[in-house]
Amino acid sequence: SKVAAELITVGHSVVALTGRLRRPVWPIRALVVAGIIILIAAAAGLLWLTLELSPTVENGLSEMLQGIESGINEMSFFALALYFLGTLESRYKKTLALRSLHRLRSIAHVIDMHQLTKDPAFVLNPGTSTASSPVRTLTPYELTRYLDYCSELLSIVGKLAALHVQYFDHPNVLDAVTNVESITQGLSAKIWQKIMILDLSAPN
Repeated sequence: SKVAAELITVGHSVVALTGRLRRPVWPIRALVVAGIIILIAAAAGLLWLTLELSPTVENGLSEMLQGIESGINEMSFFALALYFLGTLESRYKKTLALRSLHRLRSIAHVIDMHQLTKDPAFVLNPGTSTASSPVRTLTPYELTRYLDYCSELLSIVGKLAALHVQYFDHPNVLDAVTNVESITQGLSAKIWQKIMILDLSAPN
């Protein structure tokens, strides 16, 4: 029940995050525009300075080629800086989405961890307990219901993960969503194997 309550809180945060991923991040965009203007002004100033100080052909072809090479290197640097600024918003949103997906992945593993003592074989054929044996008080019917609830929680985790790419289809986020969905589907399949064992062993 505590895990389910935490999943409700996480679900609300995922819905809020979905809205943030859909909307533009205006402070970052303003910073990017300001950075681009500064870089363009700096590139224009350096280009003008290079042209003013560039040697003439009479001073030697090699010196002129060195000046051209220096200008190309500077333009390459500015191109990389512009690319960095242009992808800043996308990388910021990617960080938020991956952090949220990591939390969902952790919850999926916690749901699985709580089933370590939920063994249908022991419920159907209880053996001799030891001092370190966990307390098992669930009946076959109660264990079936418990496992069914766990499967539903895992399904909700998978659906919440899919919301992250509803308006933001970054490749890394898509891979992380696929990973969470694969984990939840695999864990849910294990749960239904336990439920099938209980159903097949139930008296007619």
